[in-house]
Amino acid sequence: MMTDKQNALRWFRKEDGWAIIISLGFLFVASLFYLIGLNSILPYFAVSVPSWVNMEQLVDKLPAKIPAFLLLYFLLAGSLTLGAKQLGYNSKTFLKGFSLLYVLAVLILIISANKTLKSWQLESPLVALFIGLMLGNFLKLPQWFQEALRTEYYVKTGIILMGATLPFTIILKAGGAAIGQALIVSFVTFGSIYWAAVKLGLDRRFAACLGAGGSICGVSGAIAIGGACRAKQEHVSVSISLVVVWAVAMIFILPVLCNALGLPAGVAGAWIGTSEFADAAGFAAAEAIGHEAATQAFTLMKVIGRDMFVGVWAFLVAILSVTVWERKTSSESERVDAAEIWRRFPKFIIGFFVASLLTTLFISVLPDAQSTGYSKEVLSTLKNLRGWFFTLTFLSIGLTTRFRDLAAVGIKPILAFSFGVAINLPLGYWLSNHVFVSFWTSL
Repeated sequence: MMTDKQNALRWFRKEDGWAIIISLGFLFVASLFYLIGLNSILPYFAVSVPSWVNMEQLVDKLPAKIPAFLLLYFLLAGSLTLGAKQLGYNSKTFLKGFSLLYVLAVLILIISANKTLKSWQLESPLVALFIGLMLGNFLKLPQWFQEALRTEYYVKTGIILMGATLPFTIILKAGGAAIGQALIVSFVTFGSIYWAAVKLGLDRRFAACLGAGGSICGVSGAIAIGGACRAKQEHVSVSISLVVVWAVAMIFILPVLCNALGLPAGVAGAWIGTSEFADAAGFAAAEAIGHEAATQAFTLMKVIGRDMFVGVWAFLVAILSVTVWERKTSSESERVDAAEIWRRFPKFIIGFFVASLLTTLFISVLPDAQSTGYSKEVLSTLKNLRGWFFTLTFLSIGLTTRFRDLAAVGIKPILAFSFGVAINLPLGYWLSNHVFVSFWTSL
């Protein structure tokens, strides 16, 4: 039996735990600086590059930003490396790799500040994905660099910071719609992928991994369900590859469709949240819409609506695996532990809710003038930090995605997953733009 102390240490050595520690730490420090009158420091940690048209403008504006870039580097490198050490990564190698990753992120921020790229709605996370894919597929990256390419670590921290910039009143207002829509699309998408995979002759556990990756929370869903039903490691790996490939494709497909159909920003964000397969990719697609309502709707739909049910799905699939697929005799039967829901539940979502509650509390208790200042200064700083974490996320995705991996997957898993996509896409549009449209247009 694991003791309370061992449980605490186990949580302390998980990416979810350190994502919560780092993001809430930023929130508390930024709030403290504002409350004690040191808010003049905050802009140094909300560094951005002014828009530029030509190199002359860039050379003129950039030098003044160098001190802020250095301060932000020490903040991010210090906090992330501390967490990396506790997570069991090689901290020296991580710091070395992160330093290079940060330099690439700065270059991407500079590139994406170009007015031409801005007019094309190419935000820094999307530019990061482009550059990461090019570097990762056409250059041989050093092995030590791989230690810093921790997609889950960065995206979970960014999502919790997203919670800090999303008032809890909005969550309460649209949370019911998000959960209802998520339940419909999750059951239908999981069922369609699972059915197609089994019909094509794939193992039921493999079918469950594919279904989870396409219907719940992407990579995390495939891993959680794979562990719950004891799928083979190669089945989990193939599911992850398909999730990543389709998630990247949807970054481009969904914004184009949303704009072509003239969808309101909130509806577009909800459709993206329903039909995207990964949090980070969905964020990039939502950002491409160019309106905060799209980002908020995506977050409500994907993070609150879909991601939070991964533990429940893992529990249900574990029961199905033990009682049906494995066909155990009564003497060999296993009892599925109800605690599986908690073990599989993505803990970073708790951090998301806590961050939202804390900033909502600060805004509500402060006097009107201070409350406005808090929203303007503290939340804008946290939003900027959120952008940095998503840029790091997309760089990591691009640098670790290999086009050749898809060739090794085989046609049957591709067909099964694509069948689910073909159902998910119109279903998500119908739910977002018709059934729950009043919720999403009110954002």
